[in-house]
Amino acid sequence: MRRCCFIIGYFLFATVFTAKAQQWKMQPHSLVTEWAKKVTPRNVWQQYPRPQLKRKEWMNLNGLWDYTLTAKNKPVPAAYQGKILVPFCVESALSGVKKNFLPDNRLYYRKQFTLPANWNGKNILLNFDAVDWEAAVWVNGVLVGSHKGAYDRFSFDITAYLKPGRQEVVVAVDDPSSSGTQARGKQQLQQQGIWYTPVSGIWQTVWLEAVPMEAWVSELRIVPDIDKGTVKIIPVSNRPLRPAYKATISIQNGGHKIATATAVLNRETEIAIENARLWSPDDPFLYDLHVTLLDKNGAALDEIDSYFGMRKISIGTVNGLKYTFLNNKSIFQYGTLDQGWWPDGLHTPPSEEAMVFDIIKTKEMGFNMIRKHIKVEPDLWYYHCDKAGMLVWQDMPSGMAVEAAVQDRKPFHLQHVPKNGPDLYRDAESAAQFEWELRRMIDQHYNAASIVTWVPLNEGWGQYATIRLANTIKALDPSRLVNAVSGWALRPAGDLHDIHTYQTTLDLPPPPVERASVIGEFGGIGYPVQGHLWNPDMRNWGYQTYQSAEELLKNYQHKFDQIVDMKKNKGLSAAVYTQTTDVEGEVNGLMTYDRKVIKIPVATLKKIHSALED
Repeated sequence: MRRCCFIIGYFLFATVFTAKAQQWKMQPHSLVTEWAKKVTPRNVWQQYPRPQLKRKEWMNLNGLWDYTLTAKNKPVPAAYQGKILVPFCVESALSGVKKNFLPDNRLYYRKQFTLPANWNGKNILLNFDAVDWEAAVWVNGVLVGSHKGAYDRFSFDITAYLKPGRQEVVVAVDDPSSSGTQARGKQQLQQQGIWYTPVSGIWQTVWLEAVPMEAWVSELRIVPDIDKGTVKIIPVSNRPLRPAYKATISIQNGGHKIATATAVLNRETEIAIENARLWSPDDPFLYDLHVTLLDKNGAALDEIDSYFGMRKISIGTVNGLKYTFLNNKSIFQYGTLDQGWWPDGLHTPPSEEAMVFDIIKTKEMGFNMIRKHIKVEPDLWYYHCDKAGMLVWQDMPSGMAVEAAVQDRKPFHLQHVPKNGPDLYRDAESAAQFEWELRRMIDQHYNAASIVTWVPLNEGWGQYATIRLANTIKALDPSRLVNAVSGWALRPAGDLHDIHTYQTTLDLPPPPVERASVIGEFGGIGYPVQGHLWNPDMRNWGYQTYQSAEELLKNYQHKFDQIVDMKKNKGLSAAVYTQTTDVEGEVNGLMTYDRKVIKIPVATLKKIHSALED
């Protein structure tokens, strides 16, 4: 009888799940990646999302949510329009919705869930890894908080709002898109040229974790010091605790404990690492880290796992000139401009496997660096860069206003600094929001071994207070380089002098006397591959566009040879090729937008790039 009931119960569950799954399907679009074809409501982004502060007790809320897209001036909906697949934005095909989101819209989400029974007596944190742009969150009908910002994770302690049995979370999202001044990168309501489909709503993982009611570790700050052979670790508690509370720290190498320490919470503890194995692109070795929070009686309260790499990025001097150094040795950084866009998920990769594909292919091509261009990725992306040994220049997404009415569909003009003009002035509220999000980006990704350079501003877009921002970032994080502004309206600030040059014959940056000289963007050679275009009817362009793989290779070699000469004879420290993949109407990627065609064979690129190895 029990077996019969079990079979009937399982059948009913499977039937209900299948019915729900049938309410979602990927919407039709021109390009589909192979990974998108594998996505289902059941398997979507199930990985633990925060590798550098990892707990055992967690619950994924990705999957099907109810949604309604309505006017902002309408009341909270009594019923919902359909299902949306979280964490894909409402404009994407993989969301199952693929609707435009305008500044006067509001997007509502609803999800019901039941907590594990063994979470009783613990505090429950509701985590959003990214929502674009302004979110308000209710739990069981009570407002628990709100957040502004498209690229940083945020959390609410929802313990006080829980009830017995089934729980309900409702999220309302507003997004001014390109009608606002918020950090938005390449999102643009008028998609053309270098401006792409907007991203609105939840676009990274939503999840729960159980933490001790008494106290828990809310952050870790890890600072390697290879010159002293030490690592400084600061375990930060969620609230002030008496000195009797401690944290034990264990550092491991392949399961073998190599160093331990007892730390005072919210204070720096320096731990010696004997014969430290240094992290680099050639040897991306990572140490494991385990931290236990102890109560005043010495009992374990909270346990987290993390990791770190022992490495140093700096500016060094050779024959009176400035160069970038890694681990006290000069290094030439050669990378791709990587915008992290996907035809089916827009900002969200279809899967972790898809995301890793881009990183590994870039490494196999012979690049040792990625410039993550005006987008911030999920934490897992930086973890895979750490594992692969990929250096990262991390851009802050640009924030700028459009100086034209969105509705009139006329040519628009961005807030932009002329090449030789002064910085813009920005109103206090929008500047404070931009700098808050900039600070959050730095704090939340501070421990990533791969990130070696912060880039706050790009090509004069919304550029203001350049020198102050560069100095602020350096004060926040003296362990990394600061590229005050990449291209266009340069200023005497930061560690790098960065020009952009898309000409066939490249411009030469100035000698590296005050700062290291780099080319933050070059290349941009277009090759439209038929059958792999976002929209064959639109302008599919590159800075120079050719119609065959042979012409692409010839012109790539021509530009690359100039980079080699600048590296050997002109003091160049780094160069960034535009770009990893095609993006919408831009066809200047080394791969097509759907990642199905690599335009120059990987082995060919690897051989070409070997000219930099000396």
